[in-house]
This record gives sequence, structure tokens and C-alpha cells, in this order.
Amino acid sequence: MKIFHRILSVSVAALMLVGCSANNTSNNSSEQNSEAKNAELITPEITASEEQTVLPVLSIQTKNTDKNVLDFITKPVAGHVSEAIASWTPGYEIPPEPYYEDCTITLKGSDGSTMLDGAEAQVKVRGNWTTVYDKKPLRIKFSEKQSMLGLNDGAEQKNWVLLAEYKDASMLRDKAALYASREILGADGYYAADTDFVKVEVNGEYWGMYLLSDMQQVSSQRVDITEPEKDYTGTDIGYFLEYDGYFSNEDDLKMFPLDFADNARLKVYDGNFDDEHYMHPLAVTRTEHKEKVGITIKSAIRSQEQHDFIENYVNKTYRIMYEAAYNDKAFVFDKDYKDISESKDITPQQAVENVVDVQSLVDTYIISELTCDADIYWSSFYMTADFGPEGSKKLTFEAPWDFDSSMGNKNRCIDGTGFYASNIVPDVNGGSEFGGYETINPWLVVLAYQDWYQDMIKASWTKAYDEGVFERTCKLIEDDTSKYQDEFIKNYAKWNNIKNNSDFVNELSEPAKKCKTQLEAAQFLLSWLTSRINFLNEQWHT
Repeated sequence: MKIFHRILSVSVAALMLVGCSANNTSNNSSEQNSEAKNAELITPEITASEEQTVLPVLSIQTKNTDKNVLDFITKPVAGHVSEAIASWTPGYEIPPEPYYEDCTITLKGSDGSTMLDGAEAQVKVRGNWTTVYDKKPLRIKFSEKQSMLGLNDGAEQKNWVLLAEYKDASMLRDKAALYASREILGADGYYAADTDFVKVEVNGEYWGMYLLSDMQQVSSQRVDITEPEKDYTGTDIGYFLEYDGYFSNEDDLKMFPLDFADNARLKVYDGNFDDEHYMHPLAVTRTEHKEKVGITIKSAIRSQEQHDFIENYVNKTYRIMYEAAYNDKAFVFDKDYKDISESKDITPQQAVENVVDVQSLVDTYIISELTCDADIYWSSFYMTADFGPEGSKKLTFEAPWDFDSSMGNKNRCIDGTGFYASNIVPDVNGGSEFGGYETINPWLVVLAYQDWYQDMIKASWTKAYDEGVFERTCKLIEDDTSKYQDEFIKNYAKWNNIKNNSDFVNELSEPAKKCKTQLEAAQFLLSWLTSRINFLNEQWHT
């Protein structure tokens, strides 16, 4: 087995639980059973580079010169979020919802060269719960398509996103996770967003360090599926979908519920084959406190026929997966993708492969297991289905997103070990012991015990590992922390949200709470990630 040279040979569990102050502590290696654990492997200490790299500068200039114009990026909160806060906060004054402000955008490279000069755009606050923070994520909507820092192979797009990385003290979780996602999904022909850091100025005022990124949208250079012509109402189009706990906030045409094969119970995958644990995807009784998660349709649809078609397709595709995995039966769609019936002509595995791009699900599962994202059951879990002339007509999992609560930032897989993504997941409020609930992501669980599916996971992991994907991901954390240390310090001098973190500190894991600088937080992230890679490599490397 190939050895990942950054993986700790010591018990990283102890390191994680102690927190950031232990990151530079030396430990003796204990007896281990596997080749990987026997190796003398040390997570390197991250230090600031003597020569700091200057960030590109993205300048936002509002056309409005009113003295309160900056309210557009300081005050708005997503409507459904402020309504939720108001429901438990007496006297809470509902803030404005995010709104666009007319601006011009100038972008200068790290060498000072002008890449954009006064490009017309609109800017507004974006996001869900991240909109309550002082430093808010932003969306840029250009009047004309623009290339930004050569991201995504220089793709020219109107819409771009600035991620604030407010509750991730390292500011590197999204960038590292999306890098690994592009390496894994991209190698198999699927989409994941591209990112890079920029320094943002608003009306000449320093506004902090942001992560510039693609926006999750349908485009030939992003989520590449068939876009319908204006006013077209036929069903032979592409559908971009989010598995989303906020789905019920959408208009009826843009969302639908899931039945999960009549809420059939699933055997959770925790690696302990002696004990069997089952869970239903949805609440079983009216008194059970388990939030519903459905589908938000993120792409353009213009008819009830399109809505009903994709709702039926997704629900019946899941049923095909379930029947194959739990009843060893092969079900197939009719020619109109309306009804399904049992077939004796194909195997259950083939039945799944007829309607699901299984490789995309494998890749998405590996990313989900690698990152242990606390929101895995709730939102930012995307899939597509393309019924256009060139479309695969299969449910495809791609466009991963939103990793600021991942990789040890919340109390999930805190020692880096254990199966998580197909296991029981506590809700973001902490699980039943905190008055929350426990649930699962059914899409990641339903095939978990299929031998052929596990074989695909092992093959894909081994390929990515041997090609250095995870080593490069860790090096990204090291390199960015070293070369941008001055910029991180400047960002936190403005926002100081590592120390003044009352808005989100209860969400953080104990070791994450102890990190008081970006450098400490990055070291903790690197330590956690090496432990996680070590654990998964022992399970999957062939």
C-alpha cells in the first residue's frame, strides 16, 4: 500500500481533543496493525513564509453615493432566516432581505495588472444562515460575461460568488474541499466549482479577504445540462436539483417533496457489521421531530408538466435503487419515464445503472466521507438529470458545495475516524441530547451495502490517493496559510471573528473553539485531515 507522507503516526484523536494548543506537540508512535500506521509520519508545522504573496484586489464601487449605501452589504438577512429568528426572539426587528445595488467592479491581479476596469454589475448579499454574520457572503451579477482570475479554465460568466468564510477560522475548508472535489469529480467528467482568494474593497474601504468562486448554476462551463429555450414547456430538458431542507420556502413550481419508497427504512453504514442499525428517511409519527428535506429545482422550468415529470422521475429512481438494494429486484421505467415495473431481463445492479450515474454518486460519497460535513443531510447536496437530446437521462451527483462546517469545525468525526456520510447524522443543532434529532442522507445510504458499489468506492479512492489528490489538498492548506499569512492577519484585524465569535461559537467543536489565530486553525485543519485520510485509506485502499 502506498503511504501518504503527511499522515500522523501518533494518535491524532488525542491531538484533536486537546485542541490547537497541542498542534505542535511531539508524540511517540504506538504499535499499529497496518502498514500506514507503522510509518514514521508527521504532520508538518505550518509557518508563515518570509515572502508573503499579495492577493488580487477586487474593488466594488457603488453608483449610489448616499451615506447609507453600504447598508446593502451590512444589513440584509435572508427572509426565511430572519423569520425563524423572530419566532424565538421577542422584539426582533426584521431586517431587509438581500437586494441588488448597482456597482462597477475593478479587478487587479497580484502583480498589479488590471484585469477588469469598471465593469458594470449588481451586487447583493447571498446565502442562508451566513447572512446573519457581520461579514456577509456576496453575489456579483455582471451586465456582461466576465472571466475572473482564470477560474474554471477562464470561463466567462455573469454570476460569481464571494464567500466570507466567517465561521471557519482557517478560511480554507471550502477551498480545500472544492479543490479535492474538482480533482475527483472533474477527472470523471463532472462539475465542481473553482475558487481563489481575493482582497475585497467596497467604495475604497478594505472589506476583508474573500474566496471568489463559481456560482452553482446551469451553464455550458458549469453545470452543463440542456437549457430550455424561452417559454419552452416540454420535459426533454436538463434539471439541476438541490436536496434541500429549505425546499418548502420555494414556490410550488420550484420544489417538491420526496417519498423515499414510502419512507422505507434503511440500514445505516457505520462499519460495524455485527450490529444492525436502521433509520427511516422521514418522520414515522406526527410527534417525531425530524425536519423534512425535499428538492429545490435550481434550473429554469416553465410548466407544471416539467415539474411533475422531474418529481416523478426522482422519486421513482430512488425506488429503483431501493428495490435493487433491499429486495434484490430490478425495476425499469417505461419509454416515457412515467411508470416503473419489474424486469427479469436485467440484474438489480443494471437496473440502478440504467437510471443513476453511479460513478458520480461514488465520487460524491468519497468527498462527503472525506469532509464529514455537518450539513450533509440538510442542504447543498446537488444532482442533475438531463433529458435533452445529448443528455444521459440518469440522475447524476455533482456540484458539491458549502464546507465551512466540515473537517472538524463542528463535532463530527472529531478524531478523524469512523464512517459518517452513510451513517446516522445528528442535525446541526447537535442531535437528540441537545433537543435536536438524528437522521440520514438517504441518497448516500441506500446502496451502501452493495458489494459492487463498495468495490467502485475502493477503486476510485485508490486511484485518487495514488495520484496524489489528497497530498495536494493538504499542501494547499500549508501553502496558502504560509503565503497569505499577512492577508489573514489583516482580515481578522478588521472582523476579529475568531475571538468575537458569539454568533456561532456554539456550533464549533471543542478543538476548533480553541483556535485563536488563522495559523492555529489551519494547523488543526491539517491535523484533522491527515487523520481522516489515514482512516479512509485503511478501509479503501486496494
